[in-house]
Amino acid sequence: MKNPLAVIAIGGNSLISDKTKMSVLDQYRAAGETSHHIAALIAAGYRVVVTHGNGPQVGFILLRSDLAKDVLHQVPLDSCVADTQGAIGYQVGQTLANELKRQNIKKSIATVVTQVLVDKNDPAFTTPTKPIGPFYSEEEARKHETDSGWIMKEDAGRGWRRVVASPKPIDIIEEETIRLLLDQEVVVIAVGGGGIPVIEKENGELEGRAAVIDKDFASCLLAKNLKADLFIISTGVDKVAINFNKPDQQSLDRLTVAEAEQYQAEGQFPAGSMGPKIEAAIDFLKNGGKEVIITQPHLLAEAIKGENGTHLVP
Repeated sequence: MKNPLAVIAIGGNSLISDKTKMSVLDQYRAAGETSHHIAALIAAGYRVVVTHGNGPQVGFILLRSDLAKDVLHQVPLDSCVADTQGAIGYQVGQTLANELKRQNIKKSIATVVTQVLVDKNDPAFTTPTKPIGPFYSEEEARKHETDSGWIMKEDAGRGWRRVVASPKPIDIIEEETIRLLLDQEVVVIAVGGGGIPVIEKENGELEGRAAVIDKDFASCLLAKNLKADLFIISTGVDKVAINFNKPDQQSLDRLTVAEAEQYQAEGQFPAGSMGPKIEAAIDFLKNGGKEVIITQPHLLAEAIKGENGTHLVP
């Protein structure tokens, strides 16, 4: 009998603790901290797929590309996503391998550069909403709108960020490869940054598109297709809360789908922060999933024992 399967989605922002720690080395160290906590899942007997966000990292590549456009060709957005899959996959894979070695756990780890199919007619291509890159002041944001032609939006009270198209994921192209690796008890890092967005042409061939897919939606699709036992969404708060940042804020230990949908209808979960995570959790649970945990990386060991985090159930 196969060991239970956990899909854990970590945020691209989790690799950047603050504006003073954004270098590659800083992100590597942050990946190491997260890997330490992911190892608790493996030690507990789970087969594991790690997915990750890439919003800030894609933004950095695009900014470098824009600054260097007079001396070097610019990097298409789909290639930026592929670049971050390799770089973040390397960081998470190496730090996780080192952590498992320290714990005397023998596991192979593989990063799968993953393409994700989207609809070429998805309305998201005409209405960009996905934040990428660093946070800016409103003054800086307006300057980028004027000088670079970026579309900028205020992001959940944290500052202004560039937004790009974020189509819904339809299919994961490398899914069978991921299954084969899991069957061999390999720890897999996949669907990085929500996957490289591709569309299917009339002749069946694939072609990249300029977009960034929401990593929670793509991770949810993978978790559903793999029939994962547990879907974990790692984020920057201990627990999901209602009335967030208000005097009557209330953290939630447990949520049913019905309760989550009710709070969602009340506007408790903004689209720029907790909204996509709750939507992905509901989708997973409505399609056969047993449990979703939303919490911070350092609480994973406690959360899988039911001692912390928010647990969403059917």
